[in-house]
Amino acid sequence: MMRRIWATLYARSLEFIRDRSSLGWNLILPVILVFGLAFVFSGDGRPLFKVAVVAEGMTASAVAAEDLSEVDTSLHEFLQTRHVQYYGVTPDEVDGTIRKVGRHQVDMLLDLRANEQKYWVNGDSQKGYFLEKVLNGADGPALSKQSVSGEEIRYVDWVLPGILGMNMMFSCLFGVGYVIVRYRKSGYLKRLNATPLRSAEFLLAQVLSRAALVIVVTAAVFLGTHLLMDFTMEGSYLNLLLVLVLGTFSLISLGLLIAARVSSEELAGGLLNVLTWPMMLLSGVWFSMEGTHPLMQWFSQLSPLTHILSAARAIMIDGAGLLDISTHLLVLIGTSIVFLVLGAVFFKWTAD
Repeated sequence: MMRRIWATLYARSLEFIRDRSSLGWNLILPVILVFGLAFVFSGDGRPLFKVAVVAEGMTASAVAAEDLSEVDTSLHEFLQTRHVQYYGVTPDEVDGTIRKVGRHQVDMLLDLRANEQKYWVNGDSQKGYFLEKVLNGADGPALSKQSVSGEEIRYVDWVLPGILGMNMMFSCLFGVGYVIVRYRKSGYLKRLNATPLRSAEFLLAQVLSRAALVIVVTAAVFLGTHLLMDFTMEGSYLNLLLVLVLGTFSLISLGLLIAARVSSEELAGGLLNVLTWPMMLLSGVWFSMEGTHPLMQWFSQLSPLTHILSAARAIMIDGAGLLDISTHLLVLIGTSIVFLVLGAVFFKWTAD
């Protein structure tokens, strides 16, 4: 059995490596995006202020951006300031939000609960300095200042996992799902069916081959750009590698499930696009889902890519350990098993 799996794995890996255009694109695209975004979003002066607010009666669902419907804006005149993006946080989220203030991800945190009445601001933040001046000049209850310090998290630091995750997603889904459909349509799978190779062995070889290539390419791009741009890395590289491995297997297994019975390349391309575009928009590739509608946040949790990016950012930016990201890891393991089992059950060799 192992010889059959190894032979199939070797043949698929060799096919990909010999396709120099595809290999080069997987290496060059994420590098171009990282450096391009670093250039576009470098410097200061973006007219966006982000303020988190915790008040009495704040529920677990975050209020929508610029809509404090769950907060009485008469609590303080500052809440009526225009051109400021407000979003609500619960008391349990205060500690995490304070860390974001320290990293310049949130410009200010207001605690308007009756027994608190204070605010947090980073003295090194230009935006925080401006908002503090506006707050002190506004009528309302006096709030005590709580200073926070920390280095700024650049947008490129935050978006790097998203770019690499997006590249992984396309490589896994199209590199496995679309290829298997092509094999089926060309009759290649029909010839393999005449050999002692079982469907489970074939699928396992496809998973291992693509996983090895995606992991190597992604790790190489990450290390290369990290050396040049010195990204923020607070956590363990081994934990980040574990997220990469589990995320890769989950996405590949999803691609196998899509390709299990599809015989048309056009249909396969359509189904894969239906999956990839919502995942790319709702998984936090380009922007944070904080402050969006709770229904959109719920839908985003259905995507394996969301858990990959959330775990990776928690490790890189917050220094999270395995216990802190255990929920994301369990979701990735569970989806990998479910998708792979269903793909093996529904798999067919021929296009008939």
